[in-house]
Amino acid sequence: MITDPLFYLLAIPAVTFLGLSKGGFAGLGMLATPLLALVVPPLEGAAILLPILICQDAISVWTYHRAWSAWNLKVLLPGSVLGVGAGWLFARHFSNAAIELTVGSIALLFVLYVWLGARLRAYLGRPPVKAQRPPAAMGIFWGALSGFTSTLIQVGGPPFQIHMLPQRLDKLTLVGTTVISFTILNWMKVVPYFALGQFSARNLATSAILLPLAVATNFLGIWLVRITPTDRFYRIAYMLMLLIAIALLWQGARGFLH
Repeated sequence: MITDPLFYLLAIPAVTFLGLSKGGFAGLGMLATPLLALVVPPLEGAAILLPILICQDAISVWTYHRAWSAWNLKVLLPGSVLGVGAGWLFARHFSNAAIELTVGSIALLFVLYVWLGARLRAYLGRPPVKAQRPPAAMGIFWGALSGFTSTLIQVGGPPFQIHMLPQRLDKLTLVGTTVISFTILNWMKVVPYFALGQFSARNLATSAILLPLAVATNFLGIWLVRITPTDRFYRIAYMLMLLIAIALLWQGARGFLH
């Protein structure tokens, strides 16, 4: 397994964020791979986290399986299949810096649109935008982009949230749909990671060492979601997306400079 103390100095908060994310605060999990990417290659960091994610998925699905949106899964998952396949091919030929910059830019623009758009509508005296279901084609597109970025850097959240958050679903329905979607997506990534040679004995042993912390923080996240009011939950979700966008832009720029 990995023995570098610096790796664990970053892996402990990364896995904590991951556990809280799988408990329901989906945005936090997007910090995990960028943190590990400071000390190991991004794809290797993603591969270390994948077995942990799969174990956490079982807990989260058991907790949230009663509330989910079938329509969203029907449009997102076909796109995810295409995205995972594209990510597999991309990982064989390119670095992750361009992907990190792209995902970070999309997430940042989306948050600014939501925040500044709402303030502009209020200033002009127009009513707030009502919750609405996006076209199925857009769901497939965002599902594909989510699968693509998740395969490369375990950051499928921003495209997924761009599709989901404007619908203003019930809090538990949003969490349940997120959990089920990413559970299926994570299993899709097993074959590409094997093909890319990322499931080494060293990486799997490192995953096993980090797993107990991940499970404990998963249950902590479940508890926090249930006591957090819906409006505050959405405010937290958008704030987390902003922080992730900034982190990804910084990480992508750092990758280009190196």
